[in-house]
Amino acid sequence: MRQRQPLAVTTFAPDDPGDGPDSGPPVLLVHGFCSDARRAWVDTGIVRALTDAGRTVFAPDLRGHGESPAPLGAAEAHAGAAAADLLAVLDAAGVDLFDVVAYSLGARVTWELVGLASARVDRVVLGGMSPFEPFAAVDVPALRSAVAGEAAPEDPLTAMIAGLIRAEGSRADGLVTCVEGLRETPFAPESWAGAVQPLFVVGADDAMTHGNEALLALAGHARPVTVAGDHLGALAGPGFRDAAVGFLTR
Repeated sequence: MRQRQPLAVTTFAPDDPGDGPDSGPPVLLVHGFCSDARRAWVDTGIVRALTDAGRTVFAPDLRGHGESPAPLGAAEAHAGAAAADLLAVLDAAGVDLFDVVAYSLGARVTWELVGLASARVDRVVLGGMSPFEPFAAVDVPALRSAVAGEAAPEDPLTAMIAGLIRAEGSRADGLVTCVEGLRETPFAPESWAGAVQPLFVVGADDAMTHGNEALLALAGHARPVTVAGDHLGALAGPGFRDAAVGFLTR
């Protein structure tokens, strides 16, 4: 049986780790679709803010993204498989208890991760999270054709995702497989399994998060923090960084 390849992960240690466990558990960062750990977390200053606060940070690239291997089939890109990939990163590092900061697709996968390992997860920040499965309506054959430079998709959603994927160059085929796998395992959230109510962070102009009242209810009627920006801009701005780091370190 072929062995599943691990994710690429970068570990960031604080310059001053503080007084051992009192500095807080390690933080897992989980980026969104068509992104990677560098763009989502290093370039935005979130890694630096966390290490300045004394935290060790694990920043993997999801399968098919960044430096991680592409999924060899849709099953390797199922939501549960993506969550298991993240847990494997922490297991390999010998981490038991951990916090999570996740955005967009990363937040959706983190919901699954908490279900897999609820006893190991402490505080969680979920940013830019859609209450629906955004890939459920994607026409995968049309997406593959468009990414290959053939006919343009007729529906706007598939066309938009095709544009995002084409911009990733050599990662394109693997990203299409990611969409296929996520489409086969659409988001159907059950009650939040974590012991601590998560923090939801939404951009004031982020249409992706509209209608997330049901998610908030499943998480114990959590109250979201609203920051400036749309789906991409909210992550890049200081509001998300300050809310996330403040929640983990308070």
